[in-house]
Amino acid sequence: MIAPAWPPTSAAGPDAGGSRAVRHPRLSWPLSPVPVVTKYFDAPDTPFGPGHRGVDLAAVPGQDVLAADAGVVVFAGLVGGRPVLSVDHDGGLRTTYEPVSAKVAVGEQVYRGQVLGTVLAGHPGCAVAACLHWGVRRGEEYVDPLALTGEAGEYRLKPWGGGG
Repeated sequence: MIAPAWPPTSAAGPDAGGSRAVRHPRLSWPLSPVPVVTKYFDAPDTPFGPGHRGVDLAAVPGQDVLAADAGVVVFAGLVGGRPVLSVDHDGGLRTTYEPVSAKVAVGEQVYRGQVLGTVLAGHPGCAVAACLHWGVRRGEEYVDPLALTGEAGEYRLKPWGGGG
């Protein structure tokens, strides 16, 4: 069995140049221009284990935070004393953005690229003026946001528990 490509590809229309299928990323970047990644995704080994359930993106305080795709705002409030915004998208995806001063309200429909709010300074461990922590879940599983933008994330080999 051949697994379907993710994200799906769409065929470009015929033209004199003989275009082929074009890959469209599932999510767009939440900052513009495309930011520097200051900390990569590191999936936890267990549901409550240590890890980094998103990526940290270099930003400047007050920079616009953009919706990574169309969806509905499902949370805008404090988590652990930090302002967080979450958006549900088709296909069971949920994106989260932190720390963000929200310009949208719970229940509001948003479109891809719409300003959701602005980055605030004060993200723990950020080595620059401000960082946006951007997370993505598919159902209950955290996934690497960079993989959904078409970018390659940082990969690390984990110990394998098999004998050998």
